[in-house]
Amino acid sequence: MNEELEQIEKNNTWELVTRSHDKNIIGTKWIFKNKLNENGEVIRNKARIVCKGYTQQKGMDFEETFAPILRLEAIIMFLALSRFHNFKVYRMDVKCAFLNEEL
Repeated sequence: MNEELEQIEKNNTWELVTRSHDKNIIGTKWIFKNKLNENGEVIRNKARIVCKGYTQQKGMDFEETFAPILRLEAIIMFLALSRFHNFKVYRMDVKCAFLNEEL
C-alpha cells in the first residue's frame, strides 16, 4: 500500500483541489490481493487504489471515462510485425504504468 502511494506521489498523479459543489465526487477504494507461488503459498501482498466509477451521474460526468485496455488484435499485429522485421521481443512488467499516461 505504501509502495502504491509513493508511486502516485512520485508521478504527480493527482493534486488536491477545492471541492466544486456542481461536480460529483468519485471516491476511491483499495483492492488487496495475495500473489501466490506454484505451491499456493503467499509470496507477496499487492495493493492498488481504484476509482468507484459506478458513482458517476448521467448528464453530469457520465461520459468522462477512460480505461486503458490492450486489445488482442494489437498484440497479434505487434508480434507479426516484430517477426517480419526480425525484432527481438521481450516481456516485462511495468509497475504503475497507468500512472504515467495522460488522461
